[in-house]
Amino acid sequence: MQLRYNYRVYPDAGQRAALARAFGSARVVFNDGLRMRQEARMRGLPYISDGDLSKRVITQAKASPERSWLGEVSAVVLQQALADLNTACRDFFSSLSGKRKSRKGRKAATPRFRSRKDSRQAVRFTKNARFKVTESGRLRLPKIGDVPVRWSRSLPSDPSSVTVIKDSAGRYFASFVVETSDEPLPETDSVVGIDLGLTHFATLSNGTKIDNPRILRRAAKKLRKAQKALSRKEKGSANRKKAKQVVAKAYAKVTGTRRDWAHKLSTRIIRDNQAVYVEDLAVSGLARTKLAKSVHDAGWSQFVSMLEYKAARYGRHFGKIDRWFPSSKLCSSCGAIAESMPLNVRSWTCGCGITHDRDINAAVNILAAGLAERRNDCGARVRPGPVPAPREEAVTRREPHARQTGISVL
Repeated sequence: MQLRYNYRVYPDAGQRAALARAFGSARVVFNDGLRMRQEARMRGLPYISDGDLSKRVITQAKASPERSWLGEVSAVVLQQALADLNTACRDFFSSLSGKRKSRKGRKAATPRFRSRKDSRQAVRFTKNARFKVTESGRLRLPKIGDVPVRWSRSLPSDPSSVTVIKDSAGRYFASFVVETSDEPLPETDSVVGIDLGLTHFATLSNGTKIDNPRILRRAAKKLRKAQKALSRKEKGSANRKKAKQVVAKAYAKVTGTRRDWAHKLSTRIIRDNQAVYVEDLAVSGLARTKLAKSVHDAGWSQFVSMLEYKAARYGRHFGKIDRWFPSSKLCSSCGAIAESMPLNVRSWTCGCGITHDRDINAAVNILAAGLAERRNDCGARVRPGPVPAPREEAVTRREPHARQTGISVL
């Protein structure tokens, strides 16, 4: 499977300037290509092919006085920016025709122009660019130089591409796409169902309750102070720019803390259980309610995605239960379904005389439904669906010659 390994990089002043030129050049090529296609569409002209567009916005543009500075950056960076545009256009037109839907069921939006004010800037180098990790541990990038890298772990194989990212906090990262092999863990007899919530982040079918860390809520005081300081700064001033960086770094710390916590919890659950089942929550719908801030703070989607790709990598089974399954209202003992179950009801007594903890009962029902779906009437496993990429920077897919075990691997 293909995975990404992210590392912090520390370019010097000259390298930061070179990266800024690369970010800007890639953005200009993307915008020029999008503008040409939009103008051709408004004039009723034929759709500009990928090859013709490359000649016009890269090859011919470099020879013109207005775009001669495009030659100061690697040609691979420009080609990859144009490849991103071509992918965005294909996805958009496929959505219009109904042939393509995104992972979350939404149609692809119209490609938009990139702005130099975007909080995230990125450029991608493929093998054609001949980037290299030197013996001293630095990342050698064409027309940029040898960039120091903080190696938190070693790469399992030679990377096929690297994306250099500058985030809103002004930090730089190198994201390598590498080919890795499966690392199946020793089999265990334990299986678990997970009910996600807000009071307790996760309730397991074995009765374990994991408290919600509420990372954003805990950092609210510091964030409020930083945002107030930002609001007092004059627009366009150097002090406002500094205050904006303080706010961005505070939010980046919240994001990193939440990701680290979710990684540790998901790894522990996958290591200890042979099969994991969760409910397919409509997070986008819940995020439009009065609980939106708490839902975003919980990070359910990120946690479930981690469970899914880690199960594929370590030889575990992962399954999602239909979101309309009445896990909270169903008695796990007799199978009776309660007429209603408001959110303020945390425990209830069934007609059979069993008193249920709402969350534990839901987790037990999710586990039972997952085990029932896993095997059909003949005892064979039900074929699971494809596994989404853990993040959206590059394509992650299963190799056609790989053998499927449990669920399809990344």
